Amino acid sequence: MGRDPEQLPVIARHLTDTADPAERGHTVGTADRARIRRSITEYRRLFEAVQVDPAVLPSYGEQAAEEIRRWAPALHTELVALARGAGVELWQLGMLNARTEILATVGATADGECTTAVYVGGPGAPHTIQTWDWHEEFTDTKSLVRHTGVRTFTEAGILGKIGLNSAGLGLHFNILSHAADGARIGVPVHIVARRILDEAATLAEAVDIARSADVSASTVLTVVAHDGRDGDAVCVELSPAGTAVLPPDSDGYLLHTNHFLDPHLATGELAAPTAGTYARLEHLAARRKLLASPDPARWTELLDVHESDGAPVCCHPQPGLPFQQQWRTLLTVRLDLAEGRLSCHDGGPCTAGEESTWEHF
Repeated sequence: MGRDPEQLPVIARHLTDTADPAERGHTVGTADRARIRRSITEYRRLFEAVQVDPAVLPSYGEQAAEEIRRWAPALHTELVALARGAGVELWQLGMLNARTEILATVGATADGECTTAVYVGGPGAPHTIQTWDWHEEFTDTKSLVRHTGVRTFTEAGILGKIGLNSAGLGLHFNILSHAADGARIGVPVHIVARRILDEAATLAEAVDIARSADVSASTVLTVVAHDGRDGDAVCVELSPAGTAVLPPDSDGYLLHTNHFLDPHLATGELAAPTAGTYARLEHLAARRKLLASPDPARWTELLDVHESDGAPVCCHPQPGLPFQQQWRTLLTVRLDLAEGRLSCHDGGPCTAGEESTWEHF
């Protein structure tokens, strides 16, 4: 498949150097007001489409904000200021940050989701790349935020997702689904990702932070580290049923899609046996040597495969389906820990062949 003729919107960029979470939140909220409001509108529409009762959304948002206040007070302060800057209610931003948890309350699972590949088998920094697959309606809510040593890609109004910090630590993010998910609203997994980026300098610290969160939805956080010479990585499968930490294989590869790899947690897996997540992981494993190349273009090649090729790594909307069943790869992301920068392409791997299409942040 070639480039989609429809031009994707420009990603917002927000640079703040303050260590004050209130100042940071207000600055980003004011600057990103239109995108945040669009994000609220589209998530309310998505929740309604998957049968979440609109009447419970304020309560869910308030519960999420309270969980954030309890577990990550500084991020709660930032969230309050973000809401004030954007001119929206705090519960609405609680709702956005708990979007994964809210979807879990109705058992909403998805076949089109993210794919992450990491290689740490050679000298130097990890080779990392992932796709971010989501509904096309969210193409213009993408934001890059930099503050006090952290660079993150996220959705407008959500405090964290994919990123890296000045300590040489990076994080990729994939959603999982477990039978234990959705009983309540716990600490949002997007907040777990952001707190790791804010506070962790080592893999062990990142794992400790993840384990300390009382979550109500599942995710896998692929955490990568670079000490100036070599790289290392782990996948942290996080679920209400428990936490598992998975190391790279003997050749230094760490590959993950959207199903559990830990044998114990996999017993509660909700992904159907025919789901595309399994085909995507098989594809990565079969062509993983592309990731060992020093040329990032080969890493992109690893992910440049479609459903027609046997694995829907690079997603495109399917005509005729309702929007909640439509998926597009909205972003392709690399983490360059040696240079301390996040590199992203506004679209899927099939349009990311030229380095000139990548933005370095």
